[in-house]
Amino acid sequence: MAHRLLVRRIWTLSVKDIRCLPASSAATTTASCSPFSTSLQSATTRVSFLTPSRSLPRSLAHTSRREVSFNVQDHEDFTDRVINSKTTVLVDFHAQWCGPCKILGPRLEKAIAKQKGRVTMAKVDIDDHTDLAIEYGVSAVPTVIAIRGGDVIDHFVGIKDDDELDSFVSKVIGQ
Repeated sequence: MAHRLLVRRIWTLSVKDIRCLPASSAATTTASCSPFSTSLQSATTRVSFLTPSRSLPRSLAHTSRREVSFNVQDHEDFTDRVINSKTTVLVDFHAQWCGPCKILGPRLEKAIAKQKGRVTMAKVDIDDHTDLAIEYGVSAVPTVIAIRGGDVIDHFVGIKDDDELDSFVSKVIGQ
């Protein structure tokens, strides 16, 4: 049991934790936890007890991935991230209990990801943010509204297939 807990702890270490591990008890005083010590070579040397090949396990590799969507937290967040955005933002008004919303959301994210940062998506749960739904005249879900510079430039209600979503996203970017 203790062996399993030790193994689980080792595999769940973050990269920062690994950089801070000393190579041996003699090197304890020289181990640096400085945010500027980012050398992967020194990190792999310190964790040589984990893997015989002296390389970091694949599960610890960090990849930077830009998110194409975000959840709106409150009216102020909506104003900052949607109304004041320099790019076009598609606002997906949805609800947890809505079946078509659960289908449309991932499809819309995929269509937006194809645009490589020229458009983003804000998700607004109408049960949590009723005031925003009323302000934008949402009477049915899913409703998607395209906003640029604080102005509504286009919208649709209901579910669409992938081709229709791609053409809608392309159209609102080109306007």
